[in-house]
Amino acid sequence: MTVVPMIAATYFMVAGGPYGLEDIVQKTGYAATLLILLVTPLLWSIPTAMMVSELATSIPEEGGFYIWVRRGLGPFMGYQETWLTMAGSVFEMALYPNLFVAYIGRFAPSLVAGHRGLAIGFAMIAVCAAWNIFGSRAVGDGSVALNIALLVPFAVLAFVAIMHGHGAAVGSAAAANLLRHADLLGGILIAMWNYMGWDNLSTIAGEVESPQKTYTRAMLGAVVLVVAGYLVPVAAVAQMGIDPNKWTTGGWVDVGRIVGGDYLALAIAIAGILGAVGSFGALMMSFTRLPVVMAEDGFLPKIFAKRHGRSGTPWVAVIACALFWGACYPLGFERSLILDVLLTGLSILLEFWALAALRIREPKLVRPYRVPGGTVGAFLIGVPPLALIITALVRNSEESVGRTNELVIGAAVVAAGIALYFLTRLLKSRRQTAVEVQGPATALAEEARPELLD
Repeated sequence: MTVVPMIAATYFMVAGGPYGLEDIVQKTGYAATLLILLVTPLLWSIPTAMMVSELATSIPEEGGFYIWVRRGLGPFMGYQETWLTMAGSVFEMALYPNLFVAYIGRFAPSLVAGHRGLAIGFAMIAVCAAWNIFGSRAVGDGSVALNIALLVPFAVLAFVAIMHGHGAAVGSAAAANLLRHADLLGGILIAMWNYMGWDNLSTIAGEVESPQKTYTRAMLGAVVLVVAGYLVPVAAVAQMGIDPNKWTTGGWVDVGRIVGGDYLALAIAIAGILGAVGSFGALMMSFTRLPVVMAEDGFLPKIFAKRHGRSGTPWVAVIACALFWGACYPLGFERSLILDVLLTGLSILLEFWALAALRIREPKLVRPYRVPGGTVGAFLIGVPPLALIITALVRNSEESVGRTNELVIGAAVVAAGIALYFLTRLLKSRRQTAVEVQGPATALAEEARPELLD
Protein backbone atom coordinates (compact mmCIF):
# COMPACT_ATOMS: atom_id res chain seq x y z
CA MET A 1 0.00 0.00 0.00
CA THR A 2 1.07 3.56 -0.71
CA VAL A 3 0.18 6.88 0.94
CA VAL A 4 -3.17 7.72 -0.72
CA PRO A 5 -4.76 4.26 -0.24
CA MET A 6 -3.52 4.28 3.36
CA ILE A 7 -5.17 7.65 3.98
CA ALA A 8 -8.41 6.31 2.49
CA ALA A 9 -8.30 3.09 4.52
CA THR A 10 -7.48 4.99 7.73
CA TYR A 11 -10.40 7.33 7.07
CA PHE A 12 -12.77 4.36 7.00
CA MET A 13 -11.20 2.82 10.10
CA VAL A 14 -11.62 6.07 12.04
CA ALA A 15 -14.67 7.79 10.55
CA GLY A 16 -16.46 6.27 7.56
CA GLY A 17 -18.23 9.60 7.04
CA PRO A 18 -19.80 12.08 9.46
CA TYR A 19 -22.39 9.49 10.52
CA GLY A 20 -22.50 9.24 14.31
CA LEU A 21 -22.23 12.99 14.93
CA GLU A 22 -26.01 13.38 15.10
CA ASP A 23 -26.11 12.54 18.82
CA ILE A 24 -23.48 15.19 19.60
CA VAL A 25 -25.54 17.86 17.84
CA GLN A 26 -28.65 16.75 19.71
CA LYS A 27 -26.86 16.77 23.08
CA THR A 28 -24.94 20.03 22.78
CA GLY A 29 -26.14 22.14 19.84
CA TYR A 30 -24.12 23.34 16.87
CA ALA A 31 -21.62 25.65 18.56
CA ALA A 32 -20.66 23.13 21.22
CA THR A 33 -20.48 20.33 18.64
CA LEU A 34 -18.01 22.32 16.56
CA LEU A 35 -15.98 23.08 19.69
CA ILE A 36 -15.92 19.39 20.67
CA LEU A 37 -14.92 18.34 17.16
CA LEU A 38 -12.03 20.80 17.30
CA VAL A 39 -10.81 20.08 20.85
CA THR A 40 -11.10 16.28 20.86
CA PRO A 41 -8.54 15.80 18.04
CA LEU A 42 -6.07 18.01 19.92
CA LEU A 43 -6.35 15.88 23.06
CA TRP A 44 -6.98 12.49 21.45
CA SER A 45 -6.37 12.14 17.70
CA ILE A 46 -3.14 14.10 17.25
CA PRO A 47 -1.35 12.47 20.23
CA THR A 48 -2.45 9.04 18.99
CA ALA A 49 -1.37 9.76 15.41
CA MET A 50 2.03 10.96 16.65
CA MET A 51 2.46 7.84 18.78
CA VAL A 52 1.48 5.59 15.85
CA SER A 53 3.86 7.46 13.54
CA GLU A 54 6.86 6.85 15.81
CA LEU A 55 6.12 3.21 16.56
CA ALA A 56 5.02 2.25 13.04
CA THR A 57 8.07 3.81 11.42
CA SER A 58 10.55 2.42 13.96
CA ILE A 59 8.99 -1.09 14.15
CA PRO A 60 7.29 -1.62 10.77
CA GLU A 61 6.26 -5.22 11.38
CA GLU A 62 3.03 -7.04 10.61
CA GLY A 63 0.97 -7.22 13.76
CA GLY A 64 1.54 -3.53 14.48
CA PHE A 65 0.39 -2.55 17.93
CA TYR A 66 0.61 -6.14 19.22
CA ILE A 67 4.31 -6.20 18.34
CA TRP A 68 4.88 -2.75 19.88
CA VAL A 69 3.28 -3.64 23.20
CA ARG A 70 4.87 -7.09 23.37
CA ARG A 71 8.29 -5.61 22.66
CA GLY A 72 7.90 -2.68 25.06
CA LEU A 73 5.90 -4.21 27.90
CA GLY A 74 6.33 -7.97 27.51
CA PRO A 75 4.26 -10.91 26.18
CA PHE A 76 1.55 -10.66 28.83
CA MET A 77 0.67 -7.07 27.91
CA GLY A 78 1.02 -7.91 24.21
CA TYR A 79 -1.60 -10.62 24.61
CA GLN A 80 -3.91 -8.22 26.47
CA GLU A 81 -3.50 -5.68 23.67
CA THR A 82 -4.77 -8.19 21.12
CA TRP A 83 -7.49 -9.50 23.43
CA LEU A 84 -8.90 -6.02 24.11
CA THR A 85 -8.88 -5.22 20.39
CA MET A 86 -10.57 -8.45 19.30
CA ALA A 87 -13.10 -8.31 22.16
CA GLY A 88 -13.98 -4.75 21.18
CA SER A 89 -14.36 -5.86 17.57
CA VAL A 90 -17.45 -7.88 18.57
CA PHE A 91 -19.33 -4.63 19.18
CA GLU A 92 -17.56 -2.70 16.43
CA MET A 93 -18.01 -5.17 13.59
CA ALA A 94 -21.62 -6.06 14.43
CA LEU A 95 -22.49 -2.39 13.94
CA TYR A 96 -21.67 -2.03 10.23
CA PRO A 97 -23.90 -4.76 8.73
CA ASN A 98 -26.76 -3.32 10.78
CA LEU A 99 -26.01 0.19 9.47
CA PHE A 100 -25.76 -1.21 5.94
CA VAL A 101 -29.23 -2.77 6.20
CA ALA A 102 -30.66 0.29 8.00
CA TYR A 103 -29.61 2.69 5.23
CA ILE A 104 -30.99 0.38 2.54
CA GLY A 105 -34.23 0.36 4.52
CA ARG A 106 -34.31 4.17 4.38
CA PHE A 107 -35.37 4.10 0.73
CA ALA A 108 -36.43 0.45 0.21
CA PRO A 109 -38.10 -0.81 3.42
CA SER A 110 -39.61 -3.88 1.75
CA LEU A 111 -36.17 -5.01 0.59
CA VAL A 112 -34.92 -5.51 4.16
CA ALA A 113 -38.18 -6.71 5.72
CA GLY A 114 -38.10 -9.93 7.73
CA HIS A 115 -35.24 -12.33 7.12
CA ARG A 116 -34.23 -10.51 3.94
CA GLY A 117 -32.45 -7.90 6.04
CA LEU A 118 -30.35 -10.58 7.76
CA ALA A 119 -29.51 -12.17 4.41
CA ILE A 120 -28.35 -8.80 3.03
CA GLY A 121 -26.14 -8.24 6.08
CA PHE A 122 -24.56 -11.68 5.71
CA ALA A 123 -23.98 -10.97 2.02
CA MET A 124 -22.17 -7.75 2.91
CA ILE A 125 -19.85 -9.64 5.28
CA ALA A 126 -19.14 -12.23 2.58
CA VAL A 127 -18.36 -9.54 -0.02
CA CYS A 128 -15.96 -7.79 2.38
CA ALA A 129 -14.24 -11.11 3.14
CA ALA A 130 -13.76 -11.79 -0.59
CA TRP A 131 -12.51 -8.21 -1.06
CA ASN A 132 -9.92 -8.76 1.66
CA ILE A 133 -8.72 -12.06 0.24
CA PHE A 134 -7.68 -10.18 -2.91
CA GLY A 135 -5.11 -8.41 -0.72
CA SER A 136 -4.36 -5.19 1.13
CA ARG A 137 -3.68 -3.32 -2.12
CA ALA A 138 -7.18 -4.17 -3.35
CA VAL A 139 -8.66 -2.92 -0.09
CA GLY A 140 -6.61 0.28 -0.24
CA ASP A 141 -7.47 1.06 -3.87
CA GLY A 142 -11.14 0.25 -3.25
CA SER A 143 -11.13 2.51 -0.21
CA VAL A 144 -10.01 5.45 -2.38
CA ALA A 145 -12.98 4.98 -4.73
CA LEU A 146 -15.41 4.52 -1.82
CA ASN A 147 -14.03 7.64 -0.12
CA ILE A 148 -14.79 9.76 -3.15
CA ALA A 149 -18.29 8.32 -3.53
CA LEU A 150 -18.93 8.81 0.19
CA LEU A 151 -17.73 12.40 0.51
CA VAL A 152 -19.26 13.86 -2.68
CA PRO A 153 -22.85 13.98 -1.29
CA PHE A 154 -21.61 15.74 1.85
CA ALA A 155 -19.61 18.21 -0.24
CA VAL A 156 -22.83 18.99 -2.16
CA LEU A 157 -24.73 19.26 1.13
CA ALA A 158 -22.18 21.72 2.54
CA PHE A 159 -22.14 23.78 -0.68
CA VAL A 160 -25.94 24.07 -0.88
CA ALA A 161 -26.21 24.87 2.84
CA ILE A 162 -23.59 27.63 2.60
CA MET A 163 -25.08 29.14 -0.56
CA HIS A 164 -28.70 29.02 0.58
CA GLY A 165 -28.33 29.15 4.35
CA HIS A 166 -31.13 30.92 6.15
CA GLY A 167 -32.32 31.39 9.69
CA ALA A 168 -28.75 31.69 10.95
CA ALA A 169 -29.88 33.73 13.91
CA VAL A 170 -32.41 31.07 14.91
CA GLY A 171 -29.77 28.34 14.65
CA SER A 172 -27.23 30.35 16.62
CA ALA A 173 -29.74 31.14 19.37
CA ALA A 174 -30.75 27.51 19.71
CA ALA A 175 -27.12 26.41 19.81
CA ALA A 176 -26.24 29.03 22.42
CA ASN A 177 -29.19 27.99 24.58
CA LEU A 178 -28.16 24.36 24.41
CA LEU A 179 -24.52 25.23 25.08
CA ARG A 180 -25.42 26.73 28.46
CA HIS A 181 -27.01 23.41 29.47
CA ALA A 182 -24.87 21.12 27.34
CA ASP A 183 -23.83 17.60 28.22
CA LEU A 184 -20.31 18.37 27.08
CA LEU A 185 -18.73 15.26 28.57
CA GLY A 186 -21.37 13.09 26.93
CA GLY A 187 -20.62 14.78 23.63
CA ILE A 188 -16.88 14.29 24.09
CA LEU A 189 -17.46 10.59 24.78
CA ILE A 190 -19.27 10.22 21.45
CA ALA A 191 -16.57 12.26 19.73
CA MET A 192 -13.89 9.98 21.19
CA TRP A 193 -15.66 7.00 19.63
CA ASN A 194 -15.83 8.83 16.31
CA TYR A 195 -12.12 9.67 16.50
CA MET A 196 -10.85 6.16 17.39
CA GLY A 197 -8.95 3.83 15.08
CA TRP A 198 -5.70 5.62 14.18
CA ASP A 199 -3.59 2.60 15.17
CA ASN A 200 -5.53 0.00 13.18
CA LEU A 201 -3.53 0.29 9.96
CA SER A 202 -0.33 -0.56 11.84
CA THR A 203 -1.14 -4.28 11.71
CA ILE A 204 -0.37 -4.47 7.96
CA ALA A 205 3.05 -2.79 8.19
CA GLY A 206 4.62 -5.71 6.34
CA GLU A 207 2.42 -4.91 3.32
CA VAL A 208 3.18 -1.16 3.16
CA GLU A 209 5.58 0.45 0.69
CA SER A 210 8.43 2.31 2.47
CA PRO A 211 6.65 2.24 5.87
CA GLN A 212 9.31 4.47 7.48
CA LYS A 213 8.04 7.37 5.36
CA THR A 214 4.53 6.30 4.44
CA TYR A 215 3.00 6.01 7.91
CA THR A 216 3.80 9.56 9.02
CA ARG A 217 2.39 11.04 5.81
CA ALA A 218 -0.68 8.82 5.94
CA MET A 219 -1.40 9.76 9.56
CA LEU A 220 -1.13 13.49 8.79
CA GLY A 221 -3.35 13.23 5.72
CA ALA A 222 -5.93 11.10 7.52
CA VAL A 223 -6.16 13.50 10.50
CA VAL A 224 -6.82 16.43 8.16
CA LEU A 225 -9.40 14.48 6.13
CA VAL A 226 -11.27 13.17 9.18
CA VAL A 227 -11.40 16.52 11.02
CA ALA A 228 -12.47 18.39 7.86
CA GLY A 229 -15.00 15.69 7.00
CA TYR A 230 -16.62 16.20 10.40
CA LEU A 231 -16.39 19.98 10.75
CA VAL A 232 -17.38 21.18 7.26
CA PRO A 233 -20.85 19.57 6.96
CA VAL A 234 -21.83 20.39 10.57
CA ALA A 235 -20.67 24.01 10.23
CA ALA A 236 -22.52 24.38 6.92
CA VAL A 237 -25.78 22.90 8.19
CA ALA A 238 -25.58 25.08 11.33
CA GLN A 239 -26.49 28.04 9.06
CA MET A 240 -29.79 26.46 8.06
CA GLY A 241 -31.50 27.00 11.40
CA ILE A 242 -32.53 23.34 11.75
CA ASP A 243 -33.56 22.56 15.32
CA PRO A 244 -30.73 20.52 16.94
CA ASN A 245 -33.32 18.61 19.00
CA LYS A 246 -34.57 16.96 15.81
CA TRP A 247 -31.23 15.33 15.06
CA THR A 248 -31.35 11.57 15.64
CA THR A 249 -29.16 8.60 14.68
CA GLY A 250 -29.24 8.39 10.89
CA GLY A 251 -30.49 11.97 10.76
CA TRP A 252 -28.15 13.04 7.96
CA VAL A 253 -30.67 11.66 5.47
CA ASP A 254 -33.39 13.91 6.90
CA VAL A 255 -31.00 16.88 6.94
CA GLY A 256 -30.14 16.18 3.32
CA ARG A 257 -33.83 16.20 2.41
CA ILE A 258 -34.32 19.58 4.14
CA VAL A 259 -31.24 21.12 2.53
CA GLY A 260 -31.33 19.65 -0.97
CA GLY A 261 -34.47 17.59 -1.49
CA ASP A 262 -35.11 13.89 -2.06
CA TYR A 263 -32.23 13.32 -4.46
CA LEU A 264 -29.66 14.57 -1.98
CA ALA A 265 -31.30 12.52 0.78
CA LEU A 266 -31.01 9.42 -1.42
CA ALA A 267 -27.36 10.19 -2.19
CA ILE A 268 -26.58 10.52 1.54
CA ALA A 269 -28.36 7.23 2.25
CA ILE A 270 -26.29 5.51 -0.46
CA ALA A 271 -23.18 7.13 1.02
CA GLY A 272 -24.14 5.56 4.36
CA ILE A 273 -24.25 2.15 2.67
CA LEU A 274 -20.83 2.71 1.11
CA GLY A 275 -19.44 3.97 4.43
CA ALA A 276 -20.56 0.78 6.19
CA VAL A 277 -18.91 -1.39 3.51
CA GLY A 278 -15.70 0.67 3.52
CA SER A 279 -15.39 0.67 7.30
CA PHE A 280 -16.12 -3.05 7.65
CA GLY A 281 -13.69 -3.97 4.87
CA ALA A 282 -10.87 -1.76 6.12
CA LEU A 283 -11.26 -2.89 9.74
CA MET A 284 -11.37 -6.52 8.60
CA MET A 285 -8.00 -5.97 6.90
CA SER A 286 -6.59 -4.65 10.19
CA PHE A 287 -8.08 -7.11 12.67
CA THR A 288 -7.37 -10.27 10.66
CA ARG A 289 -3.60 -9.72 10.90
CA LEU A 290 -3.75 -10.18 14.67
CA PRO A 291 -4.61 -13.94 14.60
CA VAL A 292 -1.67 -14.38 12.21
CA VAL A 293 0.96 -13.01 14.59
CA MET A 294 -0.73 -14.71 17.55
CA ALA A 295 -0.47 -18.03 15.69
CA GLU A 296 3.19 -17.35 14.90
CA ASP A 297 3.78 -16.76 18.64
CA GLY A 298 2.05 -20.04 19.53
CA PHE A 299 -1.10 -18.59 21.11
CA LEU A 300 -3.34 -19.84 18.29
CA PRO A 301 -3.16 -22.87 15.95
CA LYS A 302 -0.64 -22.46 13.12
CA ILE A 303 -3.37 -22.73 10.49
CA PHE A 304 -4.34 -19.10 11.20
CA ALA A 305 -1.00 -18.01 9.72
CA LYS A 306 -1.72 -19.69 6.36
CA ARG A 307 -1.59 -17.21 3.46
CA HIS A 308 -3.04 -17.03 -0.03
CA GLY A 309 -0.45 -17.92 -2.66
CA ARG A 310 -0.97 -14.87 -4.90
CA SER A 311 -2.18 -12.03 -2.66
CA GLY A 312 -0.34 -13.03 0.52
CA THR A 313 -3.56 -12.51 2.47
CA PRO A 314 -4.04 -14.63 5.62
CA TRP A 315 -7.17 -16.17 4.12
CA VAL A 316 -7.84 -18.60 6.97
CA ALA A 317 -7.86 -15.73 9.48
CA VAL A 318 -10.09 -13.67 7.16
CA ILE A 319 -12.66 -16.47 6.81
CA ALA A 320 -12.56 -17.33 10.52
CA CYS A 321 -13.10 -13.71 11.55
CA ALA A 322 -15.88 -13.27 8.96
CA LEU A 323 -17.67 -16.33 10.37
CA PHE A 324 -17.22 -15.05 13.93
CA TRP A 325 -18.53 -11.56 13.16
CA GLY A 326 -21.31 -13.07 11.05
CA ALA A 327 -22.43 -15.12 14.05
CA CYS A 328 -22.49 -11.97 16.21
CA TYR A 329 -24.32 -9.83 13.65
CA PRO A 330 -27.86 -11.27 14.16
CA LEU A 331 -27.59 -10.55 17.89
CA GLY A 332 -28.17 -6.93 16.91
CA PHE A 333 -25.72 -5.30 19.30
CA GLU A 334 -26.55 -1.66 19.72
CA ARG A 335 -23.54 0.62 19.64
CA SER A 336 -22.25 0.60 23.19
CA LEU A 337 -20.05 3.67 23.52
CA ILE A 338 -18.92 2.87 27.04
CA LEU A 339 -17.68 -0.62 26.16
CA ASP A 340 -16.10 0.59 22.93
CA VAL A 341 -14.30 3.45 24.65
CA LEU A 342 -13.26 1.26 27.60
CA LEU A 343 -11.84 -1.67 25.61
CA THR A 344 -10.37 0.34 22.75
CA GLY A 345 -9.17 3.08 25.11
CA LEU A 346 -7.31 0.61 27.32
CA SER A 347 -5.59 -0.93 24.29
CA ILE A 348 -4.52 2.53 23.09
CA LEU A 349 -3.17 3.39 26.55
CA LEU A 350 -1.03 0.23 26.40
CA GLU A 351 0.42 1.56 23.14
CA PHE A 352 1.29 4.90 24.75
CA TRP A 353 2.98 3.05 27.62
CA ALA A 354 4.87 0.91 25.11
CA LEU A 355 6.07 4.11 23.41
CA ALA A 356 7.54 5.37 26.70
CA ALA A 357 8.92 1.94 27.68
CA LEU A 358 10.73 1.54 24.35
CA ARG A 359 12.35 4.95 24.76
CA ILE A 360 13.94 3.56 27.95
CA ARG A 361 14.55 -0.05 26.91
CA GLU A 362 15.74 0.63 23.36
CA PRO A 363 17.20 4.16 23.28
CA LYS A 364 19.28 3.33 20.17
CA LEU A 365 16.30 2.10 18.13
CA VAL A 366 16.23 3.91 14.78
CA ARG A 367 13.23 6.21 14.82
CA PRO A 368 12.55 7.93 11.46
CA TYR A 369 9.89 9.96 13.24
CA ARG A 370 10.17 10.86 16.93
CA VAL A 371 7.58 12.32 19.24
CA PRO A 372 9.25 15.60 20.32
CA GLY A 373 10.43 16.23 23.85
CA GLY A 374 12.68 13.21 24.36
CA THR A 375 11.72 10.55 26.89
CA VAL A 376 9.70 13.07 28.90
CA GLY A 377 7.70 13.95 25.78
CA ALA A 378 7.02 10.26 25.15
CA PHE A 379 5.51 10.05 28.64
CA LEU A 380 3.58 13.32 28.52
CA ILE A 381 1.92 12.68 25.15
CA GLY A 382 -0.16 9.91 26.71
CA VAL A 383 -1.52 12.12 29.51
CA PRO A 384 -4.37 13.84 27.57
CA PRO A 385 -5.81 10.54 26.22
CA LEU A 386 -5.58 9.01 29.71
CA ALA A 387 -7.40 12.01 31.23
CA LEU A 388 -10.14 11.81 28.58
CA ILE A 389 -10.74 8.10 29.17
CA ILE A 390 -10.89 8.48 32.96
CA THR A 391 -13.22 11.49 32.70
CA ALA A 392 -15.52 9.76 30.24
CA LEU A 393 -15.74 6.57 32.31
CA VAL A 394 -16.42 8.44 35.55
CA ARG A 395 -19.08 10.53 33.79
CA ASN A 396 -20.84 7.41 32.45
CA SER A 397 -20.26 4.95 35.28
CA GLU A 398 -24.01 4.46 35.76
CA GLU A 399 -24.71 3.36 32.16
CA SER A 400 -26.12 -0.17 31.94
CA VAL A 401 -26.77 -3.00 29.51
CA GLY A 402 -30.01 -4.46 30.80
CA ARG A 403 -29.52 -4.79 34.54
CA THR A 404 -25.74 -4.95 34.36
CA ASN A 405 -23.43 -1.95 34.65
CA GLU A 406 -21.35 -1.52 31.50
CA LEU A 407 -18.18 -0.97 33.49
CA VAL A 408 -18.77 -4.33 35.20
CA ILE A 409 -19.05 -5.96 31.78
CA GLY A 410 -15.84 -4.24 30.72
CA ALA A 411 -14.04 -5.43 33.86
CA ALA A 412 -15.23 -8.98 33.16
CA VAL A 413 -13.85 -8.80 29.63
CA VAL A 414 -10.48 -7.59 30.97
CA ALA A 415 -10.42 -10.40 33.56
CA ALA A 416 -11.23 -12.95 30.86
CA GLY A 417 -8.21 -11.77 28.86
CA ILE A 418 -5.93 -12.30 31.85
CA ALA A 419 -7.30 -15.82 32.45
CA LEU A 420 -7.02 -16.74 28.75
CA TYR A 421 -3.37 -15.68 28.66
CA PHE A 422 -2.39 -18.12 31.38
CA LEU A 423 -4.59 -20.84 29.89
CA THR A 424 -3.03 -20.49 26.43
CA ARG A 425 0.46 -20.44 27.96
CA LEU A 426 -0.34 -23.70 29.76
CA LEU A 427 -1.61 -25.31 26.55
CA LYS A 428 1.41 -23.98 24.64
CA SER A 429 3.78 -25.44 27.25
CA ARG A 430 2.07 -28.84 27.04
CA ARG A 431 2.33 -28.85 23.23
CA GLN A 432 6.04 -28.05 23.41
CA THR A 433 6.58 -30.82 25.97
CA ALA A 434 4.72 -33.29 23.75
CA VAL A 435 6.89 -32.33 20.77
CA GLU A 436 10.08 -32.72 22.81
CA VAL A 437 8.98 -36.16 24.03
CA GLN A 438 7.72 -37.27 20.64
CA GLY A 439 10.90 -36.23 18.80
CA PRO A 440 13.36 -38.76 20.32
CA ALA A 441 10.74 -41.51 20.21
CA THR A 442 10.16 -40.92 16.51
CA ALA A 443 13.92 -40.95 15.82
CA LEU A 444 14.37 -44.29 17.62
CA ALA A 445 11.49 -45.81 15.70
CA GLU A 446 13.04 -44.74 12.39
CA GLU A 447 16.42 -46.24 13.37
CA ALA A 448 14.68 -49.50 14.22
CA ARG A 449 12.97 -49.61 10.80
CA PRO A 450 15.48 -48.24 8.27
CA GLU A 451 13.49 -49.65 5.37
CA LEU A 452 10.94 -46.87 5.89
CA LEU A 453 13.60 -44.31 5.01
CA ASP A 454 13.96 -45.84 1.53
